[in-house]
Amino acid sequence: MKKLMMMMMALIVGLSAIAQNEEPKKAETVAVNAEVYTVAVLPFTESGAGVAGQGEQVADILFAKLCTNPNVWMVERKELEKLFKEAELNISGAVNPNQAIQIGQLTGAKILITGSVFKVKDKTFLVAKVISTETSRVLGKSVDGLDALDALTGKLAEQVSDTISKDAKKLMPDVRELKDIIADLKKKIGDGKKPKVYVKIEERHVGSVTIDPAAETEMQVICKELGFEVTTSENDAELLIKGEGFSEFAGRRGNLVSIKSRLEVKVLDKVGNVVAVDKQTTAEVDLAEQVAGKKALQEASAKIAERILPKLIKK
Repeated sequence: MKKLMMMMMALIVGLSAIAQNEEPKKAETVAVNAEVYTVAVLPFTESGAGVAGQGEQVADILFAKLCTNPNVWMVERKELEKLFKEAELNISGAVNPNQAIQIGQLTGAKILITGSVFKVKDKTFLVAKVISTETSRVLGKSVDGLDALDALTGKLAEQVSDTISKDAKKLMPDVRELKDIIADLKKKIGDGKKPKVYVKIEERHVGSVTIDPAAETEMQVICKELGFEVTTSENDAELLIKGEGFSEFAGRRGNLVSIKSRLEVKVLDKVGNVVAVDKQTTAEVDLAEQVAGKKALQEASAKIAERILPKLIKK
């Protein structure tokens, strides 16, 4: 019995030593400081004979391939079609700079991928355009060959994915802080008379309680910095800046959460006439869902302020 007890004690000690020496498994994480871009893929235009229906196929394959890139958050194709239908836009590879900016406002995408597919004799050519929705800058990639369409698109996807990971910063505008936005607006507005405004923007994060109105606060701060008198009473205001915004969970990758927000703002005069109206969709990535939602709505509010406030100035 004593011998058996000694053997059991030795076994327990041995297992304990193994457990202590064993390295714990590390959870999969995504670098917090990594640049993550929201990307939308449009159907490629089809040129010439022998490529009917291939533009949509190229877009579908590209979407599937790019989903594996950790630097990319894809706008769902069904959601893209719905947004385009609501805005009465055609999903097409023939995108001009103004359309690219508009699509960015609608979808929150910072990068659009589109292009063309055509044949020369038996050889298929795929030409992709990687377009910034903020600067309209374009990077191009292309492949050609006798391979099947899926194989060629796979090669193109590798090039496009590599371009986004390495060169997307070339497409993006310089990082602008609030002080830069205000400085640019001051130049645009000049010495025009600024009306007294009342700002009220309701917002919510789908699935949780909203603690403080980030979009409303951002709009008020920008108005005050520009010299608008911001009142807390509707009756005292010359113009009412009213809006509604929401943010919602879009996806998770490792330790990061993607959030999408939409903000709509109207400016009304005292008798209820619409002076100006605007809308903006944005996407943000952060460790915390609520923080990402606030950042997304704050960015949307700043973008709308840049476009809408100059329209309120009395010349």
